[in-house]
Amino acid sequence: MKKQDAITLIELLKKRYPDATCSLDFTTPFELVVAVMLSAQCTDERVNKTTPTLFSRCKTIQDFADIDIHELEELIHPCGFYKNKAKNIKLCAKQVLETFHGEVPQTMEELTSLAGVGRKSANVILLEVFGIAEGIAVDTHAKRISNLIGLSKEKEPEKVEQDLLKTFPKDYLKDINHILVWHGRNTCVARKQKCDTCVVNEFCQFYKSKLKTNISLTKEQ
Repeated sequence: MKKQDAITLIELLKKRYPDATCSLDFTTPFELVVAVMLSAQCTDERVNKTTPTLFSRCKTIQDFADIDIHELEELIHPCGFYKNKAKNIKLCAKQVLETFHGEVPQTMEELTSLAGVGRKSANVILLEVFGIAEGIAVDTHAKRISNLIGLSKEKEPEKVEQDLLKTFPKDYLKDINHILVWHGRNTCVARKQKCDTCVVNEFCQFYKSKLKTNISLTKEQ
């Protein structure tokens, strides 16, 4: 896709979803770290239903480091993969306390050194906590929609991110994930895309191929 078409596409989606923001609820930097960990293979809605009780129990990073692992597992059980997530949350809290003096770090390299924090999670934390947009968080929605529209043919999130970074100017980076997530939830739904009402269908490779298929089927009939 041409860069100008990609920029036009994002501008159209920005107008379609003017309120697109991070869906995870948090009040402190470390709460977001925890929420992002819990969101792996889990919906943000489920995470937001789980974290109020968790955050009322663990009010500080020290609380997360000290909480009994079995109690933590019980609290986060609804988010799935709770044993691994609980282990990472406790270890991450200890790392932040011991290595970063109790402050969530604000560089990609330092964040990805923490247990349970990969590049996607680090991109979310950098943007939402520190206002730093040096990359794009490529989650399930961003990957799927980038592939469908034709922004990237890659399957690995980090390679999709690199394609997006080559396509979009830096000023757009802070909006792309939010916009693609909202588009994925509201229009380009995984099980049944609402292509006919999509504001960017003229740019979408998936929609164009679907039209060609329909035309071919009509001719055959």
